Amino acid sequence: MPKFNKLNPLKGLKKIIFSKRSLEELLKNSLKLTIIIYVAYKSIMSYKTAFVPLMDQDIHQMVSFMLGAGVKVSFKISLIFLLIAAADYAFQKWEHTNQLKMSKQEVKDESKQTEGDPLIKSRIRSMQFQMARNRMMQAVPQADVVITNPTHYAVALMYEPKKDQAPKLVAKGRNLIAQRIKQIAIENNVPIVEDPPLARALYKALEIDQTVPTKFFQAVAEVLAYVYKLKNRTLN
Repeated sequence: MPKFNKLNPLKGLKKIIFSKRSLEELLKNSLKLTIIIYVAYKSIMSYKTAFVPLMDQDIHQMVSFMLGAGVKVSFKISLIFLLIAAADYAFQKWEHTNQLKMSKQEVKDESKQTEGDPLIKSRIRSMQFQMARNRMMQAVPQADVVITNPTHYAVALMYEPKKDQAPKLVAKGRNLIAQRIKQIAIENNVPIVEDPPLARALYKALEIDQTVPTKFFQAVAEVLAYVYKLKNRTLN
C-alpha cells in the first residue's frame, strides 16, 4: 500500500526551515542585510543638513547634488558588499576546512576500516588456525606413520608412491597437540615410531603438506620400511 504520509510537503518544509544549516544561513543573510541597510541609512542621513539649502538652488544644482550624493552612497554600499563577500568567502573556506578535519576517533575508525579492526583480525586468525588444525587432525588417520620425540614432538607422514615423489608431512605438533596426534594415531591403528632426532628435525624443517627433503630420505625410508614390514607390505 502506498504511504501518502511520505508525500506530505510539510515534513520536508519543516526540515528545510528548522534545520541547523538553514538557521545559520537565515541569520547570516539577516546580518548582511542589516549591515547594508544601516550603512545606506547612515550615508543618506549624513546629507540631511544639505537638503534644506537645496530649496533655494536651481534645478541643475539640485540634480548635480543628488547625483553626487547618490554616487557616494552607492560607492559606500558597494564597498560594504565587497567586504561582506570577502568575509563570507573566508568564513565558508574556514568552515569547509574545519569539516574536513577528522577527530582522533574518526582517524581510528578510518584506520579500522582501512586496515581492519585488530580484534576482528585476531578473531579471524584464531578461527583460521583452528580450522587448519582440525584439517590437520583429520589427515592423521590416513598417515602411514607418526614419528615421535616421544612426548614433546609428533609428526605424521604419508607416502603414496603412485602420486607423490616423496613422503609428505600431513600433521605436526608439540606437547598437547603432539599427544593429540598420537592419540588419534592409536585410535586409527596408525604405527607410531619413536625417533627423537628425526621427529624434531622434521618438525622444524617442514610445514603441512610439504614433502620430505632429500637430506632426510634415508632416515624416513628406514622408518617406512620398518612400518611396511610390520604391515607385511613392500616399499615401492
